Amino acid sequence: MRWRGGSVQRVRQRLETTTATIRDVPFVGRLLTQLVHVNVLDTATRMAAQIFLTAVPTVFILAAFAPDSARNNLVESLRGALGLRPTSLDEFQQIFNATSETVRDATGGIGIVVTLLSATACSRVLQRLCERSWHMSHTGARVAAWRWLAWLLVWLAALLFQGRIHAAFGAGSGLGTALSLVSGTLLWWWTQHVLLGGRIRWLPLLPGAVITGAGLLVFFWASKIYMPHAFDRSITQFGPFGLVFTLLSWLIMICVTITVCIATGYVVASEGHLARLLGTPSAENAAQSAVRTAD
Repeated sequence: MRWRGGSVQRVRQRLETTTATIRDVPFVGRLLTQLVHVNVLDTATRMAAQIFLTAVPTVFILAAFAPDSARNNLVESLRGALGLRPTSLDEFQQIFNATSETVRDATGGIGIVVTLLSATACSRVLQRLCERSWHMSHTGARVAAWRWLAWLLVWLAALLFQGRIHAAFGAGSGLGTALSLVSGTLLWWWTQHVLLGGRIRWLPLLPGAVITGAGLLVFFWASKIYMPHAFDRSITQFGPFGLVFTLLSWLIMICVTITVCIATGYVVASEGHLARLLGTPSAENAAQSAVRTAD
């Protein structure tokens, strides 16, 4: 027992020493502190839950009333992001078509509006992530409500064209990768700016946009390798419900990627010469600017 207790103590001391050494490295130490500050796992899990509970039903409802061309674009975008194989794609399309018919029969105009407003919960969680990453106070609904809805509508529209963008509208995957990176960067650049209420100027937000766009591009590339096997295994074991289980896990992973990338963007934008070049405000100045904007 004494030997085991001494071993555990030595391991603990080594871990503490290693952690202290890592924190002494300027960039790495600031990055670790930032990731702890934004609470990566908690934030990503909350975001994934809101997407699953509100954004996914919104996609089904809008697709139910959309023209066939828009519905096909949406399926193509999801197929490209998830790397669906024919078996998984057939299961997904069957659920999608069945749900669309049910939605058209049961949902009216008021239901669509209520669903859209509920889906702004995703905007609110993402807004809080951006604010925590930039060490800013929370903006109330009076100022930010229209921004939540605007963000949601733009991203739903963008989702319809992601499959075509990745294929470069038929020009090939090479050009499609470049277009995906550019479009992703622009979307996340605008996302941060609009959800922060314009309290941070455009240039300091650029590193986070580039990192998030590139990070998600890598994530989707990896998804095409891993997710087809995961979907096929889930469908074999659980049938159509397997798609739900696997999709939720995928959403959590993508939200972790988004959270880490946006939080990292602030650290990169605040580094020495780059901070001076971009005009990145310090955490204290950003907080003071937020207070003045809110007033």
